[in-house]
Amino acid sequence: MSAPYEVILVVDGSPDDTWDVAARLADRFEPVRALHLSRNYGQHNALLAGVREARLEVIVTMDDDLQHPPEQIPLLLAALHGDRLDLVYGVPHEEEHGPLRSLASRSVKAAMAGALDIRTARVISAFRAFRTHLRQGFDGLTGPYASIDVVLSWATTRVGSVRVHMDRRDDGPSTYTLRMLCRHTANMLFGYSALPLRVASYLGFLVGLVGLVLGAAVLWSFAVGATTVAGFTSICSMITLFSSAQLMSIGILGEYVGRIHTSGMGRPTYVVRERTGSGAVASVPPPAGPGGLTRTGSALSAPNEP
Repeated sequence: MSAPYEVILVVDGSPDDTWDVAARLADRFEPVRALHLSRNYGQHNALLAGVREARLEVIVTMDDDLQHPPEQIPLLLAALHGDRLDLVYGVPHEEEHGPLRSLASRSVKAAMAGALDIRTARVISAFRAFRTHLRQGFDGLTGPYASIDVVLSWATTRVGSVRVHMDRRDDGPSTYTLRMLCRHTANMLFGYSALPLRVASYLGFLVGLVGLVLGAAVLWSFAVGATTVAGFTSICSMITLFSSAQLMSIGILGEYVGRIHTSGMGRPTYVVRERTGSGAVASVPPPAGPGGLTRTGSALSAPNEP
């Protein structure tokens, strides 16, 4: 029995000759299609573009630097179909990044698990296989802030993981730096959670409690006659404390208001500059079950069940 498949290459505004290579592959191989985004929109926005182009019943996403070996795809598909799951993540046997980047990645996943209530956040990776019907959860996703894993968590709870081999990057440094990882974390917190607003409320309550304690201390000193002219330092400390809490709260509110304003402007999630490829679906004998891929300057599109 053969499994139909297609390959979708998404070039996320790459400044080098990536699009030329992707276009040649699409012209040479019928199952390959290539999308060229008009500028760099970010990994998850590019993935979203590829996912929306997929036509078969299962989608596999993977990075384009071969850290996710294609020969590991059957492991994802076997777990997806064997346990009748909707979404399977590939978890590396060993971390493919350095210790600092790995620590930062684990911290982000821990934040997602706690702040966004995603129980499976600790097994999230860019190497994933999921059933195409889950993209119905993407229908309302607009604007420049996209997170594939958060939206997938809204669509299903039937999530699993499987151990896979992942290679280290051989060619050049990763552009997904610690700074970008921090930006992605902030995007998830402010874009998909009200936790920062709750934190601002808790902070205000805590500062108010400290103010009450300090006020009681001042009144007690006055009552027992221990009041002196000195007090400049304590007053400055209180003003600084309250001002800091107010500015932090205003900043958090401003972040949410800014995102609402950006969404209201109609800023696109992505814009496709050009497409190439016939889009024919090919069939190959699957080694461990049906599957398919989407590769963007990080993503491949997927085969369906036979």
